[in-house]
Amino acid sequence: MSDNASVPLTDQIRQRLIEAAADARAQAYVPYSHYPVGAAILTASGEVVSGCNVENATFGATICGERTAAVKAVSQGEREFRAIAVVTSNGASPCGICRQFLYEFGPEMTVILADAQGEVSWEGPLSDLLPLGFGPKKLAEGQQEATRD
Repeated sequence: MSDNASVPLTDQIRQRLIEAAADARAQAYVPYSHYPVGAAILTASGEVVSGCNVENATFGATICGERTAAVKAVSQGEREFRAIAVVTSNGASPCGICRQFLYEFGPEMTVILADAQGEVSWEGPLSDLLPLGFGPKKLAEGQQEATRD
């Protein structure tokens, strides 16, 4: 990760992320669950990229806000994530799929969970939400072992 990833998050940056996630949450398309989620990622280059959940009648085609933000960031050329704020009505944490998806781009990123009023319910490293996460390093290790056999 870049040196920027080691710089502590300031209160100003935290607030900016929470506000961007709340703004994204307002755009959520949730006709089935009625549970809007907004997310805002701080990339290693300092960009803030947001996203919201977009539901689909087939449910399996639904995409979470966290993954929407991550896909947008990657499509803009970003590959390292420093932090993510997730705003829901009750400050819930990302689902398992989102945790795994985010791990690919920032296993040490800070996760900030906030409710609809902007109150932080939890903050900590992604590794606390996904212990023993599977990422590129583990895949490469496994591939090396396979070639030795």
